[in-house]
Amino acid sequence: MNHIGDHHLRLPFGVAIVQADRSSAAGENHRLPNCCVVREDVLTIAVEQIGTYALMWTPTEDARGDVGYTAEDGLLAEGEVPEALALAAGFALSEGIIDRLGDIAAMWVCRDRPDVVNIRLVRPEAVAVTRRNVVVNSSCGVCGGREQLTAAVAATPPSGGRLRLRVGDLADIRSQMQEQQQVFAGTGGTHGAALFDRNLNVLSVAEDLGRHNALDKVIGRHLLGGHGFAGCGAFISSRVSYEMTVKAVRAGLELLAAISAPSSLAIELAARHGLTLCGFVRGDRAMIYSHPERLVEEVRRGRLSGADRSEPPVRGTAAAAAGSDAPTRPGPRQRADPHNVRRRSRARGSGRWRSPCRPAECWTRRRPPRKGLPPAARRASAPRRPRSS
Repeated sequence: MNHIGDHHLRLPFGVAIVQADRSSAAGENHRLPNCCVVREDVLTIAVEQIGTYALMWTPTEDARGDVGYTAEDGLLAEGEVPEALALAAGFALSEGIIDRLGDIAAMWVCRDRPDVVNIRLVRPEAVAVTRRNVVVNSSCGVCGGREQLTAAVAATPPSGGRLRLRVGDLADIRSQMQEQQQVFAGTGGTHGAALFDRNLNVLSVAEDLGRHNALDKVIGRHLLGGHGFAGCGAFISSRVSYEMTVKAVRAGLELLAAISAPSSLAIELAARHGLTLCGFVRGDRAMIYSHPERLVEEVRRGRLSGADRSEPPVRGTAAAAAGSDAPTRPGPRQRADPHNVRRRSRARGSGRWRSPCRPAECWTRRRPPRKGLPPAARRASAPRRPRSS
């Protein structure tokens, strides 16, 4: 929550102004009349013959009146895809209500009810979803047992192999995403998501109070634009749980990178469906948990061309030995440790070793070598001999 001194400043649409008291342990107490917080509202998605879904979301743009989409005419709105339509389309795809854009006959938002998105499907009788008529809060994921969760993506084909990039490229994508997060800059309370293509062009950026909504927005905006997801990846500013990986798999993304940690089920699902899953993306470092072959070690001429990105030669093969311009990707021996479990980093000035995944929380103590101890401590730590009687 940030404070602004002039309430006449033009704020992003997703920011609300409230009053708050700032207090400290020293006894200071100040009234702040203009504090910026994230706007939270309800968006109802009404799917004919299926059910209604009430989503808690953050609208970051004003309603445009009557907007919609039809299979015959395409997008019925000026400019970019309206945010409400993008969220509804992305949610319908990740929930399994639709499998492709062609499954939508029409969707629309009326001027008098900007908080309701109506969807009409081509074949509603063929839809099998696990939940209907529910309220989805900002932290809600998927529901059901493990068998139901696995069945939700069982028929989804594995991801393609067009995307190639460096770990350092993820930092550039993160910077571009953060530059467009106006609501986060004013409140610090939203998650962000960015969609990028094989040439590392950021195609769409969205932010929302819910991390699921942010990813659904960029997926839905790209879907309603009539574009495919081959060679695309996504960057999110949150942890990677199972449902976030489901959204990436359902859309057909090839890579999902996040600032924070993934879960075990997320890693398992990504490995099964050919998705490269990266966590703890900080600067030029990242943890790669599945399918590391899309992350190349070096890039000639600054960036890979489209031909080079298609299939780099494997290190140690004839194609690599022939001097190909394409960077080599790790061979089977180099991929023997896909989770980098052997990688450890030394904490400076201490006798501790820590995992690269987390800072001090994951530290494990290691007995310091006796050679570096002073004489008194060396004698104290030496095993005592039993006294002879």
